[in-house]
Amino acid sequence: MSLIVNLRNCIGLTAAALALAGCALMPPGTTPVGDPGFGFALWSPGRVDNAKLETRFAGKNPNNANCVGENISPALAWARAPAATRSFVILMDDQAGRAGLGVNHWIAYGIAPEVKGLPEAAAIAALVGFNVGKNSLGMPYLGPCPPRGNAPQHYAFTLIATSLEADALPPGLDKATVLEALKGGKALGAASLVLRFNH
Repeated sequence: MSLIVNLRNCIGLTAAALALAGCALMPPGTTPVGDPGFGFALWSPGRVDNAKLETRFAGKNPNNANCVGENISPALAWARAPAATRSFVILMDDQAGRAGLGVNHWIAYGIAPEVKGLPEAAAIAALVGFNVGKNSLGMPYLGPCPPRGNAPQHYAFTLIATSLEADALPPGLDKATVLEALKGGKALGAASLVLRFNH
């Protein structure tokens, strides 16, 4: 019995942490860095759009010398989603990856409508509260791994507000499958953020 109570408490705390991720105690009327202050918006707390990520946010893959980091996903926060939102989807894409063919680094979905952000490293932590799909490499997540010496590469984060219930889709889906499920008016709006990385 105590195990069930502890599990419920843990899930409740995780949901609360997700809902408050990226929110700091700020004076009333203060706009967090990265939040434009109007419209449906996505930002990384403490960063402006097009900011350059530190090395620890790069991917980690012993088979790829361009993956020089710790594979930590940046914190994300959002505000002013459409009123009818029932869940969110997050995409992280590099349009210049694979010599211009593009790479999907991360897809997360089934994020509850009351959630206002995700903490740092959420993509690699076993957090209760959302599903992680398969990226272009068939992995849950891989941070930036651009060719060494290139100009900063752009990583686009897209947050999609949907009318799907948070439990509508099973875990492990790829980007194409999730986007197909959003056709027919189930995508209600989107917000985006670009972060850069090179080494």
